[in-house]
Amino acid sequence: MATPEPVPPMTASPPRDARDAVIVARGLTKRFGDFTAVDRLDLDVQRAEVYGFLGPNGSGKSTTIRMLCGLLTPSAGSVTVLGQPLPAEAEAVKRRIGYMTQKFSLYEDLSVAENLEFLAAVHELTGRAARTRIDELCARYRLDELRSRLAGSLSGGQKQRLALAGAVLHEPELLLLDEPTSAVDPQSRRDFWDALFDLADAGTTLLVSTHYMDEAERCHRLAILDRGRLVADGTPHELMAALPGMTLRVESTSPRRLQQQLAREPHVIGVAQIGTDLRVLTDRRDDGEHWLRERLSDIDPGARVEHTPANLEDVFVAATRANPEPHA
Repeated sequence: MATPEPVPPMTASPPRDARDAVIVARGLTKRFGDFTAVDRLDLDVQRAEVYGFLGPNGSGKSTTIRMLCGLLTPSAGSVTVLGQPLPAEAEAVKRRIGYMTQKFSLYEDLSVAENLEFLAAVHELTGRAARTRIDELCARYRLDELRSRLAGSLSGGQKQRLALAGAVLHEPELLLLDEPTSAVDPQSRRDFWDALFDLADAGTTLLVSTHYMDEAERCHRLAILDRGRLVADGTPHELMAALPGMTLRVESTSPRRLQQQLAREPHVIGVAQIGTDLRVLTDRRDDGEHWLRERLSDIDPGARVEHTPANLEDVFVAATRANPEPHA
């Protein structure tokens, strides 16, 4: 079967100069048998940028990150990381990047200190240099009092801090993080993002995958992936400003019934109940408020409609609803 052309991604600014990029991918594709996990992805990530991958499970985020790490070989397309082509220079690139996975990947039967000492040896950091770097990281990530604790006995937030310390121990130029906050509490997530911005301020480039909208809003730039395809790319502000539709708040005495009715309307891209109100995204950008009032005069005359600012969830819904089912 012929491969269909993908819907062009929702972009809010022109492509940037690839010569300044730490990551450049063109047509990056990964297939597993008949299944296409990543489908012709174009990507540019700039130095010292916090670049986010937003998408549901199965959207291709992890597969893309593993190709960027040199852990998976692309089926098609090209990718350059830190000026080096992959997979040809994968071993050289691996020494210059850090990688933090969703699942805690350090040794649970070793102490915090032993894990960091082991990683220092892996990166050929020994003696006083290793001790100085480990001391620095333990102080920075609040691990000093945990040095003798077995890694397996740590809380989720403590494991996260240890994993980050291990990933940056060799001072990588590029740090790739695959849903690193999925197993921690909100305060630990907030602290973790503060640590990421400290790294970016120091010149490290970061690519972070997430399915949390509030985390996506923190990124300098953002790519939305859906079923292996890039469906939106830009800063969060740009993407919200370029939303191809209008977001409306609806007050109704029967929000659940009205939600079910509006979901069948051809100009409604998405509708969700937020408390006792409905949040409606329509593709009618210019006259959406007037159009919805007219429709509600027939199906819920007492309902009230008002315009409300767009958010990233609206962008995500609009981008992914425009992306057709991939080929089999």
